[in-house]
Amino acid sequence: MVRTHFDPEEAEEFEAAKDLLVRRCLAWAGEHGMRADEAMLTAALDARHRSRDGRLAHWDARQVRRFLLEWIPRHLAAEREVLATAPESLLTLLRYLAASGLRDPRGASPAELEAAVAEAAAEYPAALADPVRQGTGKFWAQTALDNGIVLDDERAVARFQRDIDTGRIHFDAEVLDKLLDAELTDAGPDDERAFSQRPVALPPAAELAAEAARSEVVRQLAALTGWVGTDGQPLTKTGNLRLADARELAALLGTGEQGLRARSSAELPRVSLLLAWAKKTGLVRVRKGRLVRVAKAAPVLRDPEALWRHAFEATFELGAAICTPTFGWAPYSMLVPAFDMLLPDVLNTMYSMPTPVPVARLQETVWLTCQEYFLLDPEEDGLRQDVWRRKVENDLLAVFDVLSGLGAVELSHGVPDELYSSDLRPGAFGKFDELTEDDLPLPPEVCARLLQRLAEPGPLVRLTPLGTRAVRERMLTDGRDAPLIGELTDATAGELLGVLAQHYPRETAAVELEGWLAAHGGDVEPLLDAIRACPFRTRAAAMLSTLVEALPDGQSMRAGLRRDPVLGTVVLTTLLEKEELRPEDLTDDEHALLLAEGLIFLLELGGPEAVMEQLRESAGRDAPELVAAVLDSGHPARVALEELRALVYEPMVTRSDRLRLVPSPRPGSRGRPSGRGKKRRH
Repeated sequence: MVRTHFDPEEAEEFEAAKDLLVRRCLAWAGEHGMRADEAMLTAALDARHRSRDGRLAHWDARQVRRFLLEWIPRHLAAEREVLATAPESLLTLLRYLAASGLRDPRGASPAELEAAVAEAAAEYPAALADPVRQGTGKFWAQTALDNGIVLDDERAVARFQRDIDTGRIHFDAEVLDKLLDAELTDAGPDDERAFSQRPVALPPAAELAAEAARSEVVRQLAALTGWVGTDGQPLTKTGNLRLADARELAALLGTGEQGLRARSSAELPRVSLLLAWAKKTGLVRVRKGRLVRVAKAAPVLRDPEALWRHAFEATFELGAAICTPTFGWAPYSMLVPAFDMLLPDVLNTMYSMPTPVPVARLQETVWLTCQEYFLLDPEEDGLRQDVWRRKVENDLLAVFDVLSGLGAVELSHGVPDELYSSDLRPGAFGKFDELTEDDLPLPPEVCARLLQRLAEPGPLVRLTPLGTRAVRERMLTDGRDAPLIGELTDATAGELLGVLAQHYPRETAAVELEGWLAAHGGDVEPLLDAIRACPFRTRAAAMLSTLVEALPDGQSMRAGLRRDPVLGTVVLTTLLEKEELRPEDLTDDEHALLLAEGLIFLLELGGPEAVMEQLRESAGRDAPELVAAVLDSGHPARVALEELRALVYEPMVTRSDRLRLVPSPRPGSRGRPSGRGKKRRH
């Protein structure tokens, strides 16, 4: 299908889709009196492809600003007048995506996007002129262009490099140094692709608010803040609570530490953790040797759900408070230095999993990550390495225990689902000691250890609905794709089916479709009309397939569409693929329509060259006549047929005319076609 999302390794598929979208957008713009530059349209699609989510048709104000104010200044080198067309070209692209039904409805509305482009366009000239926003590649390319160098001319580029080396061309060395520093600190647009997530379902908002109010940590943080009082509580010279006060607080909070033998309140870990949590949440702070309330936090304290959200976000800064140090030669946890990066990765891994995740699997991956942050001596004895690993595993369990008290995760105990060990077995690959890291998701020795651990009961963890919502919100803030069942209720029929076809598994697509139909009167006809109106045949086929699979009576509905003037060829193609029809069952007209459908599919997925190559192989010298028959077949996809005419048929005919053979004289003749010229003497 004509997709608007591609994995990074699908380079050829993305390039073909990009060419098609740019070509169709330019034609549409011409028909509607709008302007667009081909290079800018290409750049906009490249920018979305090389992003966290990679959704070409998903745009919001953030993505508009990223493209105009970050991507182009950093990556795109072109003539100044071409660069100046970017805002208008982007606006045309956004309008085309909406008009053609390609827009992802989870992004901003068309009106919001118009406003976002206007706002970013006002800042665009300054961003374009700011030399520090460039990347080093853009810096040199733009310098070459500004000195009249044609970048496609290898000799001119080589001469430019020599002129730079000899000092004949001057450049701003100070700006270049700043750009190099920025690249070392990974500044600029975030282009690293993240995994797409499966759609999740969440309870109603009222249920989530009630769950937040029942959170033990929410209760404890509110009680701690109330205990601090309006006058505050005194602290020791080391910044800790007095031991007697800490014991009182432990009893109030229910940590069970009031009877522990301790020389300092710092030796009461749960009280210390909750104090650190209250500070990070912004409920209390230290002022002039006393622990005092933060007055601005009063509204948060009155709203348990808001307090829960603040407490969840503060968790990512609590590594040192949760992972308490041990003694001896392992005085601190390896989790602490990278806690704010490791914890999001762990929660993202758990997100949308259908069954509880074995903690053992998370412990192994976290241990591997910790080793990337610490240079461990490879010759260090195995016992010491094992102690480090056990410490990391225990600290991760402590993290889950803390998140359980908050209500973000749910801990249980049992044998893990087969899902979490199925990819660890050698299978047909052979023995573990014969495998490499490329054959398995984890090193072979880790897989072997994990298989043993996962065969026995152990701790399991899963996100609660509150935790799922919180992790999803972080993902969305990070620009990731995290579908939510029910969020497409207000989408148009075409937008709904387009998203379901690309981003939803069959089961969740059926649930989402059921909700959409319930909100729109239960009539399927608007969905069929949207498929008929889709200007891309491969996309229309995928949309119809999604609809058929999601509806209980979808198969009978599809069979009834065989004579549909627009969707009939899509149905025939499917029935032939499923062997529910044989080629001899078709009429001559249906054969002609199917031939047209096949060439249109190939044109959309592979481009004009792929069509020509296929025709040369299958039809040879008869290819122009074959395409002419397709153009006269009456196929309903008029835009696609016009493309076939302009991009395939006319070049083919022109080339055929140009290469037409001229009859040449036969040997022994003087140029007369009959060969009856005067004979040569021997």
